Amino acid sequence: MTPEYVTARSLTVKHGFFTRRGGVSQGAYASLNCSASSADAPEKLRQNRALVAGTLGIDDAMLVGVKQVHGRGVHIVNAPWPYGQGPEADALVTRTRGVALCVVTADCAPVLLADVKAGVVGAAHAGWRGACGGVLEAVVDAMLNQGAQRGQVQAAIGPCIGQASYEVAADMRDAVLANSTGAEKFFAKGGRTDRWHFDLSGYCQARLAMCDIESEELRLDTCVDDARFFSHRRRVLNGGGPIGHQISVVVA
Repeated sequence: MTPEYVTARSLTVKHGFFTRRGGVSQGAYASLNCSASSADAPEKLRQNRALVAGTLGIDDAMLVGVKQVHGRGVHIVNAPWPYGQGPEADALVTRTRGVALCVVTADCAPVLLADVKAGVVGAAHAGWRGACGGVLEAVVDAMLNQGAQRGQVQAAIGPCIGQASYEVAADMRDAVLANSTGAEKFFAKGGRTDRWHFDLSGYCQARLAMCDIESEELRLDTCVDDARFFSHRRRVLNGGGPIGHQISVVVA
């Protein structure tokens, strides 16, 4: 089965938000698991990465990822490194032709960005902590420092947990509100006392808009679609266990 992926109309560079379909992993990791931090068989992971690269028509040695830590760190990529040896960061930027930046997610928002004219691309892993902490502003700033122009940057927010699925407690809401003026509109009252539903995708779009970057939202809820997406929240609701991650890629 060929790996399944979706694209954003607004991104005119080679890219893909891949689903969990079309890989070789089995069990809880079925089938296109691309998380190097999982307990999946290393050979299965390498095969899955090769399938992703082949689907986009690139060499899998050009796929570059980082050790994601839910922060705001950005790494500038001048050349690819060996699989699994990336630094700790949650975003990447490159202007090196042929390099493919990738992030893995299982409810967090994958955000892909590109300035086609300048030849600069970026990718960010944006959970609520990273988005609240400024990872999207950081990746935009890094792209501008590499020669991108604010009015030329295209951005897309890929599949992530939807608001109806994302119930959060008061401490998380308080943290977001303390950091973000006007963020109340991204919280809807939940069905339980002191619980709210958070719109992660909309919040990411608003943070990008504050940088004068327009973005497209794919609005695909990873939590409700077990057939197409891995989901950390769904795993927790089902009692835990191993989990895979889908990959999103943008090519310079």
